[in-house]
Amino acid sequence: MSVCIINLRGISKSFGIRQLFTGISLGVGERERIGLIGPNGSGKSTLLKIMAGMIGSDAGERTLRQGARLTYVAQQDLFEAGDTVAGVLNRAVAEAFGRSEAEKGGRAAVVLGRLGFLDPDVLVESLSGGWRKRLSIARALVSEPDVLLLDEPTNHLDLRSILWLERFLGSAPFAFVVVSHDRFFLENVANRTVELSPVYPDGVLAVDGPYSALLEAREAFLANQGALERSLANKARREIEWLRRGPKARGTKAKARIDAAGTLMQNLAATRERNRATARAGIDFSGTGRQTKRLVVAENLSRGFDGRTLFSGLDIVLSPGVRLGLVGPNGSGKSTLLRALAGEEKPDAGRVTTAAGVSLVTFDQKREQLDKEQILRHAFAPDADSVIYRGQPVHVVTWAKRFALRPEQLDLPVGLLSGGEQARVLIARLMLRQADVLFLDEPTNDLDIPTLEMLEESLTEFPGAVVLITHDRSLIDRVSTVLLGLDGAGGSEVYADYAQWEEDFLARERAEAREAKTQAKAKPKAEAPSKKLSFKEQREYDTIEATILAAETAVEAAKLALEDPAIATDGHELARRLEVFQAAEAEVERLYMRWGELSAKLA
Repeated sequence: MSVCIINLRGISKSFGIRQLFTGISLGVGERERIGLIGPNGSGKSTLLKIMAGMIGSDAGERTLRQGARLTYVAQQDLFEAGDTVAGVLNRAVAEAFGRSEAEKGGRAAVVLGRLGFLDPDVLVESLSGGWRKRLSIARALVSEPDVLLLDEPTNHLDLRSILWLERFLGSAPFAFVVVSHDRFFLENVANRTVELSPVYPDGVLAVDGPYSALLEAREAFLANQGALERSLANKARREIEWLRRGPKARGTKAKARIDAAGTLMQNLAATRERNRATARAGIDFSGTGRQTKRLVVAENLSRGFDGRTLFSGLDIVLSPGVRLGLVGPNGSGKSTLLRALAGEEKPDAGRVTTAAGVSLVTFDQKREQLDKEQILRHAFAPDADSVIYRGQPVHVVTWAKRFALRPEQLDLPVGLLSGGEQARVLIARLMLRQADVLFLDEPTNDLDIPTLEMLEESLTEFPGAVVLITHDRSLIDRVSTVLLGLDGAGGSEVYADYAQWEEDFLARERAEAREAKTQAKAKPKAEAPSKKLSFKEQREYDTIEATILAAETAVEAAKLALEDPAIATDGHELARRLEVFQAAEAEVERLYMRWGELSAKLA
């Protein structure tokens, strides 16, 4: 690893009596791309904030290389009321470089162009969640950071925005640390993966490589850990038998063996405790066992919203074993279609029929089914100490433990639980209801990776039908037997798997981008009085098309240089050419924006 930009040594942190982590050491080198994972409550976000210098640690040391810049992008994108895109970035430039630099607008314009913002005067409150996340990242980038720290950047983003973020980070000239539960995302962007977990003796496992490399290292560690526990248990059994014979501690050797036996017992207890820390939420949905082949049937289904057709002429049959994944950009009508199939919303045309006595269970992404004032115990069992699962009583303490919820949380209001814990509560309550069809709208929000894996296993084994909406590509790819892609303009298409949909989606996105660029180039010059432009601006406007053409030629040249196989193994030269390519792209974006500004004055 290269010289560290940020270095954490022996970092410990607790909240009240709860210890998050102890003695964590982690460094971030030049252009490292670190994925930080761990179970809910392991302290990932806290460690990221310690790394950012936002909060202190209880013990240990944080050092930052002299002159290094780092920026932090929080889970929640917070902006001031009435903010415009340009206003957010100019304020960030002023904070980083001073007011005079902000007034020039150059840094802000380059970053805006690089991240695809065409209208710098648009109000932030009008942006979608994906574009707000882009703006948060843009705000962080204007300071030209050496390290970017991102906390759950893919949360609540649609697939279009996640794919954009992957491409952006994949070509980033800076180092970054990203906390995420999105396994596809981690696989595609990280070249080093770090897991926080009490299962590891040092509290952390770090491997060079993407998420899949960590899976291999974890499997090897757990196998060794299990063998270690068995070995220690065998040694402990022999030592206990020896101790029971009542040896006297007068001899030096006997005393040393008695001391060693005590240490052995401590090591065994610690190993067992770490192995128990691998316990995951036990998710297992119950089916009714109904043999009906046509549980839900939709015929010629159509629905519009705000004058726009979301989907039209859909025919869908949900049978036992069918797991339908719905994919498409935000606003394409996925949730509307799910609610129509579940009978919660009427379509504009067509009809939905269900088999007699069919049991439908719905998971609502808005979490509105939970009473935040109700204590957890009563959320599970309002009038008893037990729940009924598959016809058998299960005590609420045992039920809570099954979902990685601690017994002491049972008397807390549900609203005090974390987002991931609230999601597990909802899933736990759904499991108490036998179902023929499960309708799941974003069940993965706030869930950690172990819980996601358990959810996958449960859904693939569920005997009924499933309709699933999720931005977790790993989950939808592994669970779905068929994908239905919606484009939000009335179009729909069936896909065999996620990779097929993504390939088609990206091809359409590239075609749309080419069409938009062609239209921009073909836009005629406005005939307007020259008094609307200064002499200097008019000269700039008269030559800007030629300037853009030259800049696009420079982009193509930089791209060819970057793809030269001769420099594939030369990291320094590769990085230099990447910076040249990105700068050329940013210049093209800036010129198009400037063209738009000048044209607006002539309009």
